[in-house]
Amino acid sequence: MNETEKPSQRNSSMALERLRIIVDQLTAEGAEQVPTERELSETIGVGRRAVRRALEVLETEGKIWRRQGAGTFIGSEPAHPEKQILSLHENSNMLEVMEVRLQIEPVLARLAALRANSADIAAMREVAGRLGKAEDMDGRELWDSALHRAIARAAKNALFLALFDVVDRVRQDAAWRHVREALRTSDAMTLYKSQHVDIIKAIENRDPVSAEKAMRSHLLALQQRLLYQNVTEVADVEGH
Repeated sequence: MNETEKPSQRNSSMALERLRIIVDQLTAEGAEQVPTERELSETIGVGRRAVRRALEVLETEGKIWRRQGAGTFIGSEPAHPEKQILSLHENSNMLEVMEVRLQIEPVLARLAALRANSADIAAMREVAGRLGKAEDMDGRELWDSALHRAIARAAKNALFLALFDVVDRVRQDAAWRHVREALRTSDAMTLYKSQHVDIIKAIENRDPVSAEKAMRSHLLALQQRLLYQNVTEVADVEGH
């Protein structure tokens, strides 16, 4: 239903001026939420359409944020970690992911060697066995990720595990999965399997130094193949 408003009530500029004062007062009082459009309309003496337009300006300026069905709130809209994680792959690449993994996962392997229990180690061996039997890309991606997460979980550090999960989520980009699969030659798979065995063995032997070293060697081997692939692609492009 259309609202009937007097000309003076449709003055969005006046509404904006008054709303700035109201929002500043609410901020000073430590309030979190702005009154409803109807309440603001009655307080300011303008129509709800003018209030709505003024609120849009304040939202653009970052002074307020609105959530449908919940209301209008003071300040900038809180960050949405899930959305940020999903968009990270758009602003990153596989080599950047490897740089981060090299900073995190060797430390996780070292901590796992200090903290893993028998159930953790049994889980690593079970997952490694399933990885060795995987016959397609989806299976290899699934069980490789599961093995590295089993090691991360055995480190018994919730924050480290959360960081691992963020990086692992980013690396699941479909295009990157296909690149990794292309790099899984027979020789590479044999090497990776041997390296996984070394990592698990070091953890089982409670040898944090060897566990960290084995994980770093494994990730460096992966990084080297990605670098080679990247250089090859550049050379192919320049050769045409």
